[in-house]
Amino acid sequence: MELFPAIPLAAWQDTKATLHRFAQIVGKIRLAAGIRRNHWWHVPFHLTGRGITTRPTGRADGGPIFTIDFDFVAHQLIVATIDGRAVTFPLYGQSVASFYDEVMRALGDLDAPVDVDIPQPFDLPDSGRPFAEDTEHAAYDPVHATRYWQVLSQVNLVLEEFASGYSGKISPVHHFWHTFDIACTRFSDRVIDQPSGNDPVTREAYSREVISSGFWFGDDTFPQPAFYSYTAPEPAGLAGQPLLPGTAEWVEQRGSHLAILRYDDARAEPSPREAVLAFYQSAYEAGARLAGWDAGAVACPGGVTDPVASS
Repeated sequence: MELFPAIPLAAWQDTKATLHRFAQIVGKIRLAAGIRRNHWWHVPFHLTGRGITTRPTGRADGGPIFTIDFDFVAHQLIVATIDGRAVTFPLYGQSVASFYDEVMRALGDLDAPVDVDIPQPFDLPDSGRPFAEDTEHAAYDPVHATRYWQVLSQVNLVLEEFASGYSGKISPVHHFWHTFDIACTRFSDRVIDQPSGNDPVTREAYSREVISSGFWFGDDTFPQPAFYSYTAPEPAGLAGQPLLPGTAEWVEQRGSHLAILRYDDARAEPSPREAVLAFYQSAYEAGARLAGWDAGAVACPGGVTDPVASS
């Protein structure tokens, strides 16, 4: 299929808003039932051959172990336990409220109940409304849902390719249900002193110096899909550094700067994949240079650290 097919935000905004809340419900279940990892690495979703998954969730203590998968080919949610039992139900025709009820019912039927601490959206305009009361968000266009997963799958592999060139501490490529983006983050070992007012989510995410690369589908503040990169904390002069390709730019957002390559600009390049890889590399080099990283020491071109194989 076409690399980076069109996915303008306006065409699927209602479906995206509903899917985002579906994802937050499942993500909060994963958060409640999973094993905590540094920088929240246990919380995001991962790609499958048909959609996205929580991966196996629970503890190896004799209790239930389950997965929750979104299937964007058959358009259903699959809640399954490792003893072979499963409950499925369609994604279409659901409001957020009915989806929440169905998921909780499925977990109960599989003897894997989960208590979600705050069963309402996180950092969305309706964050004060419980999932169980949201009958407003009920749009699900199967064509757009499939396209969303296909774009995620393609970006996932570009990010995997970019990630392969770094041998330091690096996150998996993962899909965040909080901001509905997909990203991979490189870390230095520098501990960051954060403002006392930072919330627990931010403190854990940014306890070390990071350079993050990712993609998101657009939102009210930036209403178009785009590839992005940022360095945190942001070193002085970052927004003045050159980026590739020529259509990429630095954009101020929430008091800091994002390197941005709009999705449609990448699609227009002779080789969209090479353009995105060049963009990520140029933004990384800018951040690493100004922050004083020893980029050469953690480079592994082609994913190889074996000195014999790489010579």
